[in-house]
Amino acid sequence: MSSSVAERAAEIKILCGGAMRGLMDDIVPLFERGSGAKVTFGFGLTSALKKAIADGVPFDIAVLPRPELDELAQQGKVAAGTQTDITRSAIGVAVRAGAAKPNIATIDAFRGMLQRAASITYSDGPSGAYVGGLLERLGIAAAMKPKTRLATGPVAELVAKGEAEIGIQQIVAILPVQGAELAGPLPAELQNIIVYAAGLAPHARNSATARTFIAFMGMPEVVHLIRARGMEPG
Repeated sequence: MSSSVAERAAEIKILCGGAMRGLMDDIVPLFERGSGAKVTFGFGLTSALKKAIADGVPFDIAVLPRPELDELAQQGKVAAGTQTDITRSAIGVAVRAGAAKPNIATIDAFRGMLQRAASITYSDGPSGAYVGGLLERLGIAAAMKPKTRLATGPVAELVAKGEAEIGIQQIVAILPVQGAELAGPLPAELQNIIVYAAGLAPHARNSATARTFIAFMGMPEVVHLIRARGMEPG
């Protein structure tokens, strides 16, 4: 079999944080059509994927927040030096579709909105860890605790169902949810940008195809899709 035929027949497995699922659904068909390769996925919470990789689950590419990916590289679970920033993802506020969008333009407005809300939800993923600390910084963590629900998936889904009035999560995870709308990003002074990066497995089965996929994520057509998903390229 020639190398070109072998490359077309290659299959790669990507382990990817759940917030990136919509983007991957956009770009993988483009890559498969152009390369002839097959891409399979494992999606999940960052904490669960990090543990799976540390425990030795097979993969070719990991797409995770940069700090977690770097930590895995330090442990030898991701090939050191292969980490490549892909997207920059901001945190926003979700409300139910049709509801009045609150004023969250300033720190005081954002704090007041939370205090007035009947209920809020945020994830137990990377953005949720930041939101929990943010409530502490704003001095309202204790007051918010009784009306806070942690979500294991898209928080906007709980907002859409009426199970929470306000959701706080990465904008990329809010935009695809029907029945919920983006009220806006966090105030600039409170914003936290989560950088997602891709890295190769130390012994990737198809390292050439995996490297090609990572390079493909920087192509203009992919950059357009990244921005359409509410993010910026890395």
